[in-house]
Amino acid sequence: MNDWSYWLAAAGATVILELFVGTFYLLMIAIGLAAGGGAALLGFGPALQLLVAALVGVAATVALRRSRYGRAQQRVQAERDPNVNLDIGQTVHVPAWQDNAARVMYRGALWDVELAPGGTAVPGAYTIREIRGSRLIVAA
Repeated sequence: MNDWSYWLAAAGATVILELFVGTFYLLMIAIGLAAGGGAALLGFGPALQLLVAALVGVAATVALRRSRYGRAQQRVQAERDPNVNLDIGQTVHVPAWQDNAARVMYRGALWDVELAPGGTAVPGAYTIREIRGSRLIVAA
């Protein structure tokens, strides 16, 4: 077997491993290995093949890290995420408060309502900010 076939076999094995792990970083390393295979196909020596594979792999990894796919995304808690719970952002009418808590009818059921920190407990319309179990956390 030629040198380039070893490089491409290693790249293929890395892609298969990436499918099991689910990270794009192994895919970037596989791109570097494929570049090493390309260098071997062009007739470069083993040292230069390794250098090309390393440089392309590192460059692809850095490029991935700087892209939006490589950045750690800020996680939103499920009880506050309107994409998870469609009730967040809806309005409820609170007729009376008792110690920053109340009970209201919402969607045909009786719910416990708590006032979010910093709010004033006065009767009126409130927006649901969070849901904890069977409690609605609301703010004006």
